[in-house]
Amino acid sequence: MSTKHEYSFFGAVEKSFDKAAKFTTVDEGVLEQIKQCNAVYRMHFPVKIGDKVEVIKAYRVQHSHHKTPCKGGIRFATSVNLDEVMALAALMTFKCAIVNVPFGGAKGGINIDPKKYTPYELEKITRRYTAELIKKNFIGPGTDVPAPDYGTGEREMSWILDTYTSMRPGEIDALGCVTGKPVSQGGVRGRREATGLGVFYGLREVCNMPEMMQRVGMEVGIKNKRVIVQGLGNVGYHAAKFFREGGAKVIALAEYEGAITNPDGLNEEEVFQHRKKTGSILNFPGATNVENSNLALELDCDILIPAALENVINGENAPRVKARIIGEAANGPLTPEADEVFAKRGVLVVPDMYLNAGGVTVSYFEWLKNLSHVRYGRLEKRFTENMNARIIEQMEDLTGKKVVDQERQLIMHGADEVDLVYSGLEETMITATREIVDCWHANPSIPDMRTAAYVVAINKVATSYAELGIFP
Repeated sequence: MSTKHEYSFFGAVEKSFDKAAKFTTVDEGVLEQIKQCNAVYRMHFPVKIGDKVEVIKAYRVQHSHHKTPCKGGIRFATSVNLDEVMALAALMTFKCAIVNVPFGGAKGGINIDPKKYTPYELEKITRRYTAELIKKNFIGPGTDVPAPDYGTGEREMSWILDTYTSMRPGEIDALGCVTGKPVSQGGVRGRREATGLGVFYGLREVCNMPEMMQRVGMEVGIKNKRVIVQGLGNVGYHAAKFFREGGAKVIALAEYEGAITNPDGLNEEEVFQHRKKTGSILNFPGATNVENSNLALELDCDILIPAALENVINGENAPRVKARIIGEAANGPLTPEADEVFAKRGVLVVPDMYLNAGGVTVSYFEWLKNLSHVRYGRLEKRFTENMNARIIEQMEDLTGKKVVDQERQLIMHGADEVDLVYSGLEETMITATREIVDCWHANPSIPDMRTAAYVVAINKVATSYAELGIFP
């Protein structure tokens, strides 16, 4: 057996699964079913690019049907292969289970470099891929609902939607065939920042737990915590933004060209604009350059948030990482070897499989919006504002004092769509964090938070199979 196969991404997921399965009472046959990918679709299709025909290689994997529809992103990258798509589909199953989102896990990918194609060529590839999925019933609001991932975004999702609706005319819930769409195409407000905000809510809840802070020897709360974020993409940018606004200090930001540090804190928007203007985050006014971005991972801080690539912290550099909490905002930024190093050192690793679930949670809200055919807040916003206005009037009559305008606006405000999305995401991340920590505390022999998260996920999926009557 080749080394590459032994250390495959899917193999690593199975390894984590097996590690956690020992702490459950689930039947071995059920465990075997939960591990397997239920349906794997590998396809090759021709697309005319310029004067030539290119054969495009693509995948869609449905890992579990314990809940339907299946749910998972589509990535465009040259690294896309069957092993990666299977691993990400499996992680989606466990991620959805942990955050109580009623989907089975799925994932898709097209093996291309999107930078090498014009928007028109990308549209042709995306539409053809969608047509292939429709042929085999691998897309639909009740069967399989894709979303954006690495290399894709709102634009690609709107192409998928348009292709689906043109091939399924008159389907009343067709908008729910894909999520991550532009708001004008049935998307939901708050989807763009959802993953970064979910990372913030999850880590904030961990930091608000006295027993967890005692474990790492830190004070409760996120106020003045020193945070380092690796990656200034969508997830890293929003994670940095919400931590800064929450009272933490973002003391370093890292990108592939290097990193910058400032012990007094950095403003992510100012850094983003500087990079837009100069092409690099380096030489940001008031900050110190760190030429090698990997060294930023080893700087002294309270919370480290790798929000970029897979396997950036491994057995070699993990001993030099000084953070006391690591929040995995990216998919798989730590190797299993790094996990073992941190477990021995008492460093708390908050795992990716639930921490970056903000995207799928808000995708769930978008799907619900599409099925209900009504915008969140539309029915209750004015009713709430009118009721709150009457309460203020009664208070003023009883006390004889006027409520100042700023407070009046705050109290009167009825929830908009984005308020309700944020509220739903906050509830989801807090509940999931508490479930994982309670599981960990109930079984002290569980070595780390990642294993506890897997135990929670396995138990929920197994319960679903039992309720379906498939297994005893």
